[in-house]
Amino acid sequence: MSDRRPTTTTGAAPTEVPTRVVDALHAAARAAESVRPARRDGESVVESAEDPSHEGATSAVAANGATSAGRVARAGDGPSSRGPVDHVTAPTRDAVAAVLVAAGADVRRDEPLARHTSFRIGGPADLFVAAATVSELQAALRAARAHGYPVFFLGGGSNLLVSDRGVRGLVLKLGKPFDFVEWEPDDTGASLRIGAAVPFKRVVAEAVAAGLAGLEFGEGIPGTIGGGILMNAGAFGGEIGRVVTVLEAVDESGERIELPRERLGFAYRRLTLPTRALITAVRVRLERGDAAALAASVADAKARRDRHQPKGRPNAGSIFKNPPGTFAGRLLEEAGLKGARLGDAMFSERHANFIVNLGHARAVDVKGLIDLATRAVRRLRAIELEPEVRLVGEW
Repeated sequence: MSDRRPTTTTGAAPTEVPTRVVDALHAAARAAESVRPARRDGESVVESAEDPSHEGATSAVAANGATSAGRVARAGDGPSSRGPVDHVTAPTRDAVAAVLVAAGADVRRDEPLARHTSFRIGGPADLFVAAATVSELQAALRAARAHGYPVFFLGGGSNLLVSDRGVRGLVLKLGKPFDFVEWEPDDTGASLRIGAAVPFKRVVAEAVAAGLAGLEFGEGIPGTIGGGILMNAGAFGGEIGRVVTVLEAVDESGERIELPRERLGFAYRRLTLPTRALITAVRVRLERGDAAALAASVADAKARRDRHQPKGRPNAGSIFKNPPGTFAGRLLEEAGLKGARLGDAMFSERHANFIVNLGHARAVDVKGLIDLATRAVRRLRAIELEPEVRLVGEW
């Protein structure tokens, strides 16, 4: 690694990162260089996120819709590929894949997850399925459970940092058929049934256009409605959890379940479910509002986002949650981290609580900046920052 001082790359000329963070940046960079995006020999344990909450900007799914017969495809070798699955996991993977193909699923082996995250970062999944039906979801979950095969639920891919080594086990995503909205209007508003794969921003736009209040805070929030629910997405004083009435899901045993509001534990940027499950749809209640006022609120939210948040570079949204009584971005700026760069990962110069991918960032680069920021703010203000972005896969 070069001994050059870390710099920013945007603007007319590079600007130096403050001296007090240079040594820490170099240490993080050296640690990152020592990690290679390849699997360790004989390793078969999967570090899978227990909470499948973090989603992101919708991306094209490699296998859309139902097929007349299942198939297994292998992604081409690329910079994020880790090579063949070792002998410990290959038989189990083959057995699970066979069940999924028999159920009509379109199965991909070694699918690069960078194609499915808003960061455009992430190594390969052992198996990847974009389910087209609830029955495919059920077959996948039952097969994985029967074979003791780990499952990770992937939404739209934001608020997520996938390891360069990828994810061991089955990565399960909802396909296009889960992108739907059903309306039940009445005299005071409307009840909506929304597929979990619907882009959050689209629901906001349609609700506001119909003069319905309750989601206008969500203009510009990336990802799908399912991921938004599981992280209780919010902004400008609003949260999605306030309008949810029922969740529809498939639990890890493959059973369809409905969870009424009283069984849901909404909190700041999280939802606690009574059982581990994949949300397939959500029902919300919206009340009638003043259409002009709602449109003005959305326009104001958009203007504030455009002023303060980075545009044009892949990112995962806010990196840290706001600590009580202050803002993570302000703390990071006080620590001198705005514009700090490691490899092709950089704290945005527009908003310090965003890390952007300048083109070829690796997960270890982003992780290095996260660790650096955590230490810097702890030393400066004795505040422990809590990541909002979730790290998944092998680290």
